[in-house]
Amino acid sequence: MNEINNNPLQNNPENFTIKDKSPEESSAEVIIRMFPSDANPAGNVFGGEILKHIDMVAGIVAQRHSQSNAVTVSMDSVNFIKPVFVGNVLKLNARINYVHNSSMEIEVRAEAEDIVTGIKTVTGTAFVTFVTLDKNGKPSHAPKLLVKTDEDRKKFEEGKIRMEERLKHRKKPNT
Repeated sequence: MNEINNNPLQNNPENFTIKDKSPEESSAEVIIRMFPSDANPAGNVFGGEILKHIDMVAGIVAQRHSQSNAVTVSMDSVNFIKPVFVGNVLKLNARINYVHNSSMEIEVRAEAEDIVTGIKTVTGTAFVTFVTLDKNGKPSHAPKLLVKTDEDRKKFEEGKIRMEERLKHRKKPNT
């Protein structure tokens, strides 16, 4: 039985072109239930567990935008505002704010929902930088970000300032 593969990369990679995208086109939302294995004995979810999920959803956005492999370069401005508890649903909303050559800044907003009461609380925020990689694992240009709304333009400019600061403070390893 012949299977039809609808993946354009596998069907005809030579003719596949990556288009520039808006933040909305690459955005992602992930919802995860928090269990006792995710938390300390008091029922507070570990920050590292939340960071793992932040990195994962940011990676989805980076790869949606670049349509290639992308890796985490930095996590900064991570803020744990309120705790997340066992039994809560953790909802992560991620969007791309800025693109510079191969680098992409992804903003993630974390929210906890108490399913019993329906109360939703913003619990954290983070900015995660990814780099687009080519098929050989080398940095490659990411598609441009199409900024269409006033909010997109504002977040793009704020992301540009943060990226310039990151580049200014980046330390090169001794060779």
